[in-house]
Amino acid sequence: MKKSIISIMLIAGAVALCGCSANNSASSAEESSHTSMVETSVSETAQTAEAPAESDVLADLTGTYDDVSEKFEFSDGWSNGSMFNCTWRKSNGSIFDGSMKLTIDKDLLDKPPYSGAEFRSRDFYGYGMYEVVMKPIKNDGVVSSFFTYTGPSDSNPWDEIDIEFLGKDTTKVQFNYFTDSKGNHEFLYDLGFDASEEFHTYGFDWQADSITWYVDGEAVYTAAENIPSTPGKIMMNVWPGTGVDGWLNAFDGTVPLTAEYKSVDFTEAEEG
Repeated sequence: MKKSIISIMLIAGAVALCGCSANNSASSAEESSHTSMVETSVSETAQTAEAPAESDVLADLTGTYDDVSEKFEFSDGWSNGSMFNCTWRKSNGSIFDGSMKLTIDKDLLDKPPYSGAEFRSRDFYGYGMYEVVMKPIKNDGVVSSFFTYTGPSDSNPWDEIDIEFLGKDTTKVQFNYFTDSKGNHEFLYDLGFDASEEFHTYGFDWQADSITWYVDGEAVYTAAENIPSTPGKIMMNVWPGTGVDGWLNAFDGTVPLTAEYKSVDFTEAEEG
């Protein structure tokens, strides 16, 4: 592995970030996990993600969301539709006092009836090690996530790698991936603890021929068939489901619900 080239440390009252674009090419992605998304107010144009020199993009920042907004953004003002029973609201995300909080709440402005939160990188990242320190929501009908994603809105294949916590049982974590829109690779891993009670580190090492998922630094599951290859955005979101009660259980309308994230890190894979 190379040294970490993008890292957000959510230190008390501040944010520190350093970053570098991936060395793979891709177009921009404006969808999220598990469906061919509908976005109603996104105007980002497709782009090619080429790696500038590290010295051009490394930065150490302190402060709040404004200081990381060059590299990351909160989604705002659209709904993914389908199973996502929410509109993304920037106001549902905050970075303060040592953590980032993503919240599900009621939404009084539009339908659907709830608001969710999503934090995404502006750039695209390929093979390497992705890690997050987080504490998911525990409640029927909701998902808390960390994943990479790119898709058809940018003339890309739908490629995605997931770490998802189903709020109905946070003693388990679901791993999954999509390659050119082909999924059905779900694996449910028994953690041996309740993830909603304290922070733990979760991650995946994405290589050309495999994906290996980690919990607290220990490799726990590997996939080695039909691995995705298109660089994607680093994303985190929380949302209530609809029409997927068999997967998530029915959402009972309890709000607000908040997941917390302490840090996000990407280490680019060695070439060759």
